[in-house]
Amino acid sequence: MSCESAETPAGRTPGCVTATALPLVTVVMPVRNEAAFIRRGLTAVLGQDYPSDRLEILVVDGMSTDGTRAMVAELGHSHRQISLHLIDNPGMIVPIGMNIGLGRARGDIIVRVDGHCVIARDYVRRCVEHITKDGVDGVGGSVTTVGGTRTAAAIAVAMSTRFGVGDSAFRTEQNKTGLVDTIPFPAYPRSVICKAGGYDEELARCQDDEYNYRLLDLGARILLAGDVHSRYYGRGTLFSLWTQYFRYGYWKVRVLQKHPRQIRPRQSAPPLLAVFLILGLCLAVLFPWGWNSLAAIAGCYAAANLIASTAAAVREGWQHLPLLPLVYATLHVSYGLGFLVGLGKFASRWGDKRGRVPLLDRPHTP
Repeated sequence: MSCESAETPAGRTPGCVTATALPLVTVVMPVRNEAAFIRRGLTAVLGQDYPSDRLEILVVDGMSTDGTRAMVAELGHSHRQISLHLIDNPGMIVPIGMNIGLGRARGDIIVRVDGHCVIARDYVRRCVEHITKDGVDGVGGSVTTVGGTRTAAAIAVAMSTRFGVGDSAFRTEQNKTGLVDTIPFPAYPRSVICKAGGYDEELARCQDDEYNYRLLDLGARILLAGDVHSRYYGRGTLFSLWTQYFRYGYWKVRVLQKHPRQIRPRQSAPPLLAVFLILGLCLAVLFPWGWNSLAAIAGCYAAANLIASTAAAVREGWQHLPLLPLVYATLHVSYGLGFLVGLGKFASRWGDKRGRVPLLDRPHTP
């Protein structure tokens, strides 16, 4: 990726986009062991209504062992009209994979797509239109979380509500356009990426949030577009959901250490819940009256949880009600505990905003 003519996000000038030709778009898909989802996700990218000769797809694989690579090769063989490349990611984690992809990308606009994601047929075209016509520095759209099992369906419902994920607009709002602090599956002009640098390879999770916050610190405008849509296949079990959100909470500490001005109420509520529950448990162990305190804390949360679960079940179906309280509790407590563990792990890192962000200042040599 050549960055020789990169401009700052504040300049509002999309990189390498001209009025006389459609820009070349590179879709980067960092994946690992996505055999259950890669076929539908990659097929959606291959089926875009954007001209195939202006589209490049880089699947950056974290050394998958479950058949992912064979599926990518098969799809590439059956879609020879599109430039599709399978690239190794020995580092295995997403930010390293993204940086490998950015280093190989030839596109004027870069779009990130996850293996669990299925983008709409017009996703790339509409992202390009917003970047070239609206002068924004990044664009993404609303995400509809879906699940194929009873538990996965309840998880999808919870992750689409404010009680579940706070004011995360791309999860809770549909067909709404406006400037936001972060977006999923983003499209960026190359000039913006060259200015910001690569993804932080320290962050095994939350790398998208950190990247978007970095752009905001540079004066960028990030658009949530109402006509840009995707589906995301969420976790299928409470254990996998717990693991996912514990890691989100853990790594969010480093994100906030690097970008303290970007903290939002939705990020502090789960840690506060965890603190009150731990405090209540300690009081219960130390004092006989402490059980009343613990019961009051847990009771208040349980009441709010039940009200939110009932409201969600009214909208989405009563069949979800038995599982929704457990899903909400899993989301909140796992994230909160992960955040507290992260505070301990990274206690000495306040003021350290470096991370491991590579520069993207060398042109790609095919």
